[in-house]
Amino acid sequence: MDTQAIEITGATRHFGSGERVVRAVTGVDLRIKRGEVVALLGPNGAGKTTLLDMVLGLSEPDAGSIRVLGDAPRRAIARGSLSAVLQTGGLLADLTVTETLEVIASFHRVTARVPEVLELANLTEIARRKVGKCSGGEQQRVKFALALLPDPDVLILDEPTAGMDVTARRKFWDTMRADANAGRTIVFATHYLEEAEQFARRTVVMHHGTIVADGDTATLRASLGGRTLRATLPGDANAATALLAELRADESIASVDSDAQRVTIHTANSDAIAARILAAGATELEINAPTLETAFAALTEA
Repeated sequence: MDTQAIEITGATRHFGSGERVVRAVTGVDLRIKRGEVVALLGPNGAGKTTLLDMVLGLSEPDAGSIRVLGDAPRRAIARGSLSAVLQTGGLLADLTVTETLEVIASFHRVTARVPEVLELANLTEIARRKVGKCSGGEQQRVKFALALLPDPDVLILDEPTAGMDVTARRKFWDTMRADANAGRTIVFATHYLEEAEQFARRTVVMHHGTIVADGDTATLRASLGGRTLRATLPGDANAATALLAELRADESIASVDSDAQRVTIHTANSDAIAARILAAGATELEINAPTLETAFAALTEA
């Protein structure tokens, strides 16, 4: 069996012409293996949604190719192997939540899955409610349920938790985590960097239509130069001055900033530096790892 769930080769998609051309996606190469969980990050206008639209067969690349499970995206959708939760696309307001699922389930001949999917999407309590009476977050959960009906091998999520409250978001990601552990391939675009940090095993960052970073989420987060240490300097003024001079002379330390009695240190050698400043009499030590937000800002600035 082909181990690749998604294969994108030289994908390019531009809009307009001449001086008004918008280069939404330019020469993107990306391989996603079966069973991977990948976060797709990027500022507004980075090309995320355009790329996902091409993966779903909603638009065709101007150049390059896209294959999903070894086939054209539309064929993967037709056989129920590829599904999505998108930001756009309406629901029929006069149908109840259950009726909505039953209609779509009939197309895939999987009506028996409706009760299970209602439970998975946390919709059982509002199953009889008309869609038009549902909140934005509840309607997003209905879209999620529709995407789960064919039991797809690959699930594409574009801002899946937009409009959901904290509890609904947590339950959503609990379901996604179980799906990922069961082997489903999940690709999601999100503005919530903490979601990518907590859930995605791999992160792809887009900027100006190209991929500027692609790797293990934890590795990407740590790639910007170690950790931040904060501590209260020794109470003795001479000891504090000597410690600061020693730290600033250390080439393994990227920066040292002091404000009154607190010192902030950026270093990749956090364990050794922490031991040294504690031995010198520093107190109230805090050590913070770099966040994905920090990495994201550095990769997409300018």
